[in-house]
Amino acid sequence: MSGTIKGEDGKARCRWSAATPEFPAYHDKEWGFPVADDRRLFEKLCLEGFQSGLSWRTILAKRENFRAAFHDFDFDRIARFTAPDVARLLKDEGIVRHRGKIEAVINNAQRAQELVKREGSLAAFIWCYEPAPKNLAKPQSASTSAASIALSKDLKKLGWKFVGPTTVYAFMQAMGLINDHVEGCVVRAKVAQARKTFRKPA
Repeated sequence: MSGTIKGEDGKARCRWSAATPEFPAYHDKEWGFPVADDRRLFEKLCLEGFQSGLSWRTILAKRENFRAAFHDFDFDRIARFTAPDVARLLKDEGIVRHRGKIEAVINNAQRAQELVKREGSLAAFIWCYEPAPKNLAKPQSASTSAASIALSKDLKKLGWKFVGPTTVYAFMQAMGLINDHVEGCVVRAKVAQARKTFRKPA
């Protein structure tokens, strides 16, 4: 089976992009484009953690609800959440009401603050794990990589939660640390160009 499927405009895209109505815009405008914004990186790590055991469609459909519940993933604000905030979130039907995952977001916000103090930014730390081209697998042929395993291991050492290597690999795909659009996908070239002009955080 081909890794691509033709969209409404007749152009080939990654086959998964046609799986649900929510996916085409996400695939074309977000997935794989490099991101250096700390808040967006933190948001994606959190949402990938919430996805664990669920589908990305479920999380994407609820993304705006998550943003509202977690103050647009401002980790400085989330780091100050207390027990009443957890109770509030557990009653919020617009998000995934999983105590462990909610508490992980609060914990990870505190760890993100520590990383920013140490590294200057979350982005500077994360982009150190961008894999060399020679170490990349064929697009969408893997669920983990040496780089995602290393980043997952180091985040866990720093006290982060719900950041297993599969979760981190999906995060790296989405945030542009790798270009995992399949060969022949019309967006692959756009992502490649974006990566060429992207200034890697230092």
